[in-house]
Amino acid sequence: MLFVLFAAAFFLPAYGAKQAAEKTAGSEVSESEPAEDGISENKTAENGISGKIVIDPGHGGMDSGMVGESGANEKVLNLIYAKKLAALLEAEGYEVVLTRETEDGLYDADASNKKAQDMERRVAIIAEEDPLLTVSIHQNSYPEDSSVKGPQVFYFGQSVEGEKLAAAIQDSLNEELPIERPRTQKGNTTYYILKRSVSTTVIVECGFLTNPEEEALLQEETYQDQVAQAICDGILEYIQGGA
Repeated sequence: MLFVLFAAAFFLPAYGAKQAAEKTAGSEVSESEPAEDGISENKTAENGISGKIVIDPGHGGMDSGMVGESGANEKVLNLIYAKKLAALLEAEGYEVVLTRETEDGLYDADASNKKAQDMERRVAIIAEEDPLLTVSIHQNSYPEDSSVKGPQVFYFGQSVEGEKLAAAIQDSLNEELPIERPRTQKGNTTYYILKRSVSTTVIVECGFLTNPEEEALLQEETYQDQVAQAICDGILEYIQGGA
């Protein structure tokens, strides 16, 4: 996120190969209009369940995502963080659906474009589940400058509710984690899952695997628990705040 030393760490909307992969996936799947923004009607659910939330662990299968210098694998870390977040939300009374529960991707072995099919199926799961909101978990990268670090939340640039959710989670991350340079939530109109999801959706980039210090931190269970708790607290703040 860094075009100049003090500005880009806060404002650059995408990072290297990750952005290219998302754009490529989106270009291979048919266009559709995003659904009307807002919290789903299942916010008040029956049988004591507070509502449904989809958690999307990014990447999977042949798509490992970013691999850090020490070998930290994004697809593996995404699933770890997603499962920890799911457990916290379930303890709060929410029904949680994971788009993937293993390290496999969501594509057929013989698919001509596995990335495109994977992304399309994630969006289809979100549409089918009709959740209150969706959180896609990722790890970030910025090979051009290994000093860049810190979690950041992205939302679809035209989504009012997405911005509110992203702000709530970003504020929680900034307050609950030992962050040197707190970031602000960032709007984006190119990431496929943000653009095509029918629910209010955000992407949480937990940290940078291209920063050696943060790569090590992201693999520590204590820190993973802190990040998951901060994301959970942000989600609850958004929902309970009547957004």
